[in-house]
Amino acid sequence: MHVPQESCHNIENRYKQSISVIIVNYNAGPLLTQCVQAALQQTEQVIVIDNASSDSSLPELEARFPADSHLQIVRLDSNAGFAAGCNIGLGTSTQPYILFLNPDCILQENSLQRMAQVLESDSHIGMVGGFLINPDGSEQGGGRRAIPTPWRAFVRAFGLYHLAIYWPQLFFDFHLDKQPLPQSPVEVEAISGALMLVRREAIDDVGSWDENYFLHCEDLDWCMRFKQKNWKIVFVPDAPVTHFQGTCSRSRPFFVAWHKHKGMRRFYRKFFQHQYPRALMGLVTFAIWLRFGITVIRYSLQNCYKLLKPKHE
Repeated sequence: MHVPQESCHNIENRYKQSISVIIVNYNAGPLLTQCVQAALQQTEQVIVIDNASSDSSLPELEARFPADSHLQIVRLDSNAGFAAGCNIGLGTSTQPYILFLNPDCILQENSLQRMAQVLESDSHIGMVGGFLINPDGSEQGGGRRAIPTPWRAFVRAFGLYHLAIYWPQLFFDFHLDKQPLPQSPVEVEAISGALMLVRREAIDDVGSWDENYFLHCEDLDWCMRFKQKNWKIVFVPDAPVTHFQGTCSRSRPFFVAWHKHKGMRRFYRKFFQHQYPRALMGLVTFAIWLRFGITVIRYSLQNCYKLLKPKHE
């Protein structure tokens, strides 16, 4: 998919007034201010939905932008979850394009305008995602991916993706970041909820975020529904965004792990239980909760090690 770039000046003028940025915050710390500052350089409407944060992220943000008409903060009395927060922001937004952005993501210069240019290049494109990178500049997993069907998840879990060199269709790895970075925008099955620029017209057709997910897998759910409605999803490799992944979840790893695996179970039951044998879906459910149990054990051992580790080390 070739989408020629315009000059940075033309892109900025064309899109700055057409994009609402929605940031759902939960204890993101100083990164929230950095995130908002970078966003305000590329758009004129930023909406922060705060899920009852208990840290200094909101006070720091308000101190940095005490009376900015382009920034709107919505404080929730309790943590409603990521999907619900996105929907609240969606109801507050006014522009035809909406960027859902994690508070630990920092837009690089002109990345948002480049994403908008690609979105506007084809009326059948419903959402685009940029090039998520780690702080060291390496590509982050999840920014471009295929849908993890039960079979693909099985292949990944048991390392069978190594056989893809012989049977690429059968043992396909849904982690597309393992493949060479494309030179131009390319259609994919899914992108990350940390960075989604979405056409409002497509949202009106597909529906809003599924609030039955509290945290994790709601982005895969949305991508599935976009594909079911024949909207294209495009990954833009020349729109880099730095993602300090996990900033908002480090303080509550067990809580996050529980909702992640609960979301996985809902995703597989919602989209695949009628396509696969009941026995296989039962095995998928068992594997999800087994994975959760292993995750809990790992976190517990890590905590024990930290407590027992001599302080002088």
